[in-house]
Amino acid sequence: MSATLRLVSDLPSPAGLHVAIIMDGNGRWATSRGRPRTAGHVEGVEAVRRVVEAAGELGIETLTLFAFSSDNWRRPDVEVRALMRLFRSYLTAEAGKCAANGIRISVIGRRDRLSAGLVRVVEEAEAATSAASRFHLRIAVDYSARDAILRAADRLRGQGELSREAFARLLADRPHDGRPVPDVDLLIRTGGEKRLSDFLLWECAYAELVFTDRMWPDFGGADLADAVRDFHRRERRFGTVPGPVPMAALQA
Repeated sequence: MSATLRLVSDLPSPAGLHVAIIMDGNGRWATSRGRPRTAGHVEGVEAVRRVVEAAGELGIETLTLFAFSSDNWRRPDVEVRALMRLFRSYLTAEAGKCAANGIRISVIGRRDRLSAGLVRVVEEAEAATSAASRFHLRIAVDYSARDAILRAADRLRGQGELSREAFARLLADRPHDGRPVPDVDLLIRTGGEKRLSDFLLWECAYAELVFTDRMWPDFGGADLADAVRDFHRRERRFGTVPGPVPMAALQA
């Protein structure tokens, strides 16, 4: 049994959970150690590998990682180029492993501003893992939730009666992969900040939020297990009131 499984053996089964993570703190992690910001992003890729492995062991079915926002294009060019190289190398290295382990990869966000070579690698990774069904890994690159909502609203015009369900299907993005994605159950943000930063705004309408001061390069399977444990301790009412407490519980 792995360390992650030992840590969560007391948890209720989280099968079906959609967990989303804002992977924040790479640059600050590096500069606090006197290293260039790009070094933090390199270490952040290792954190992605740890968390993807742990998520599969935890039974999480959908994991969405915020890798690069549409606003991140305003960062220094050297940092943007490094991020794109890392993203490309991660997909190239991991697509085969993911396919073998039942992990389907999807990339959400715009693609028209990515290089042709990177788009090709994205498409190859998605195609190689398209039949996988154990676990869905979604990576948000050049992503803005508000832009995604605007695009979905534009596609909805002329399609008949408006409904939340129809809108959610359109948000599943995409000409690339129109399969429905469940709403986010648990949103985690590392790095100490406490905001959503234009990430999955529609899908997070009823998400439980966990904010941690741990920088992303230091985040691992035990941290994910702790967040899932915290999630299971919370009461999710979705606008209703708590039900009556069973008599057996009152007498316990």
